[in-house]
Amino acid sequence: MDLQLVILAAGLGSRYGGGGLKQMETVGPGGATLMEYSLYDARRAGFGEVVFVIRAEMADGFRGFAAARFGSRMPWRTVIQRPENVPPGVAVPPERVKPWGTAQAVLAAADVIRGPCAVLNADDFYGAEAFAALAGFLGQPPSDRLPSHAVVGYRLQDTVPEGGAVNRGACRADAAGWLETIEEVTGIVRSGDRYTGRGETGEVVLSGDALVSMNLWGFTPAIFDTLRRGWREFFRSEPRKGGREYLLPTVVREAVRRNECRVKVLEAGSRWFGITHAADRPVVSAALQRLVAEGRYPERLWE
Repeated sequence: MDLQLVILAAGLGSRYGGGGLKQMETVGPGGATLMEYSLYDARRAGFGEVVFVIRAEMADGFRGFAAARFGSRMPWRTVIQRPENVPPGVAVPPERVKPWGTAQAVLAAADVIRGPCAVLNADDFYGAEAFAALAGFLGQPPSDRLPSHAVVGYRLQDTVPEGGAVNRGACRADAAGWLETIEEVTGIVRSGDRYTGRGETGEVVLSGDALVSMNLWGFTPAIFDTLRRGWREFFRSEPRKGGREYLLPTVVREAVRRNECRVKVLEAGSRWFGITHAADRPVVSAALQRLVAEGRYPERLWE
């Protein structure tokens, strides 16, 4: 089965600073970016092509970067996520200058996705085990009931840095591992042997073993019908404010609630780390250096 990757690389990275694109920040001991580690792991798991979702203003630089870094080693293409790509009859608020969020980003790739695909962030490290689990799930025969998708869950304690608060999508699954709901919890900090944050209705207390989404998904093409319906509903039901975001976890949660699909929560079996702030860079670099020293990756990925 032809498995594709959709890498979301259109983010502005406003919290990163420095004026550069964190998607193209070199952090590995051989000068690789985080998304190159995802490509390396995904290719080993059986994914055959990658689609990068980018912004128009970064197109030339990004395409030059991709051609120079991994060239013909893995087929790739780019698609543009534009803030003006909205449903017919919708007026884009004049103050809206950035794209509309992760769900719109996935929709931008709809025309070039042929079958099952994984969706992930460009500036996160997910680990080889996570891609192997996704490939195994997506390679199964399709369900004869509802469309079946997947989300990779990481233990919360493996995703919270030593300092600072983070936002995470807390997953609740049934006994068989199917997602019941996912809730965005903001401002998560460690409090003794627990973690506290702010959910949609108030304070949330989570254990370190709670599974959270880091935006690594496995979808069948049925997701695009779900996203198109939700995209129209987003503009019908929400005030026309320029700051609104059309987010993938929210769309998936509502589809599960309406029994339009089901989502398997796959345990990653690996650690996650990523770059949000400039201070994350040395921590990520040190983690990658350890993985290379352990023999998990070559020092130079593409040689």
